[in-house]
Amino acid sequence: MPDIDGFDEFYRGSRQRLLGFVYVLTGNLAEAQDAVQEAYIRAWQRWSTVSGYDDPEAWVRVVASRIAVSRWRSLRSRARAYLRHGVEASVPAPSTETVEVVAALRRLPEAQRTAIALHYLLGMPVAEVARETEAPVGTVKARLSRGRAALAGLLAVVDLEEEAADA
Repeated sequence: MPDIDGFDEFYRGSRQRLLGFVYVLTGNLAEAQDAVQEAYIRAWQRWSTVSGYDDPEAWVRVVASRIAVSRWRSLRSRARAYLRHGVEASVPAPSTETVEVVAALRRLPEAQRTAIALHYLLGMPVAEVARETEAPVGTVKARLSRGRAALAGLLAVVDLEEEAADA
């Protein structure tokens, strides 16, 4: 029988970080919630094994990322469903800043976006990001540096466009 208390503690301690991470990867809160929920279901089903890993959260994070990528592949079907059914009215609109940051993150290469999400959103040290992404530390540092520079440029353009519109 699985360790219910251990899983509950793990879930409560990691759910927000994982949801934030997957949200940054997908740019869609509903998609992120679905992917994270499915990853936790899979973790629960294998908890006797997953709980013995050095970093169970990393396992769930990888599973959630893979689920999200898998869902990206079915984007065409979701787009058709959206056209048929429209937007769900009860979903609150994200803030302007959130939209701008997510739009800028979407324009980054996946490797940079992942490194930025792991390091800045989850607060993982560079060495841990390198381990999880299976990339050398120097590569992770380069991805972070290039990603920050690209984000700064993308967000500066948004600020300039807003100033021009206000003038």
